[in-house]
Amino acid sequence: MRLPVKRSDRDVYYWDPFDEIRNWNPFEEIRRMHDYLEQMFRNFPMLESRFGAATFSPLTDVAEEDDKVIVTTDLPGVDKENVELDLRDNVLVISAGKGKEEETEKEGYLRKERAFMRYYREIPLPDNVTDEGAVAQLKNGVLTVTLPKTKSETTKRIQIE
Repeated sequence: MRLPVKRSDRDVYYWDPFDEIRNWNPFEEIRRMHDYLEQMFRNFPMLESRFGAATFSPLTDVAEEDDKVIVTTDLPGVDKENVELDLRDNVLVISAGKGKEEETEKEGYLRKERAFMRYYREIPLPDNVTDEGAVAQLKNGVLTVTLPKTKSETTKRIQIE
């Protein structure tokens, strides 16, 4: 005679919704909600700090043409003096920042607010891209980087003797 197999608590076939009510513990529910919120903030780090020094990954398009690669990135509100572009090991690194400081005085009340935001993105590029002759333009919050391609060497077949 075989004994019945014990099912796990999460087994749908043997789940009793009234067990949840009978075993309800408010402290356990608070701990579970806390765990859910921590997991959400780990998955979406930009929600952690509304005005803090968060780093965002800007939206980017990469297009490849016959003789060049065009990278288009959204950098709203960033001045060109605050953008750094580096090409390292066929990876285009875009780093930018913007900040503002606001001061208001009304009837003896003084308020000072500061906000700073960083953008950072690494974009892998094809092997035959070079920085010689590259052109970058920032217009209306959109950065366009045009990188020329080097001429690829033709493949030569080696005969086996």
